[in-house]
Amino acid sequence: MAPRGLSAEEKRVKLLEIFHETKNFFQLKELEKMGPKMKGIVSQSVKEVLQSLVDDGLVQMDKIGSSNFFWSFPSQRGAMMQNRLNAVKETQASLRSQLNESKSALETERASRPESEERVQALDRLSALKKECARLEKELAAYGACDPVKVEEKRRAVILAKEAAVRWTDNYLVLLSHFTRQKSIEPADIRAYLGIDEQYEDLVVEA
Repeated sequence: MAPRGLSAEEKRVKLLEIFHETKNFFQLKELEKMGPKMKGIVSQSVKEVLQSLVDDGLVQMDKIGSSNFFWSFPSQRGAMMQNRLNAVKETQASLRSQLNESKSALETERASRPESEERVQALDRLSALKKECARLEKELAAYGACDPVKVEEKRRAVILAKEAAVRWTDNYLVLLSHFTRQKSIEPADIRAYLGIDEQYEDLVVEA
């Protein structure tokens, strides 16, 4: 059975061990040679593993001249973890302070609105009125066409329609009179031509 290769995390640990055991500075080419010999890390993967350690702050890098040098000491990991712990503690303290301020504000608000019997009754009354209002609105919507507002709108529309009919009727009578006098045409002939029977009556708008 072929030996199992190193996982990504195992490569990181072993490459970091090279720095901590030697306590020295290295270039990438040197690490690519040392990785396979000292820790069994495939040479081609050293660059990628090294970059991940640099990105996480576990390995430091500095450019000297035209070359990049890498290093990491055991104390660096502890310092980094301590810095992270301190940051978490600061965040926790800030959140706890905000929580205490919120609790204090809540208590102050409660103190300004004591739960008196009158206040409880007023809140109950308000709740009941809201429910009654919602019920009436639902009932009104169920009536549909009987809605007072809609009824009023329809009444006004009818009045406007009647007024328009009266205006056109007046116009018709004026024209009928004009043709009867000026052209000596019988009213019956005009009505027949227009398709209006003899029982045509003027419209009256009710008050």
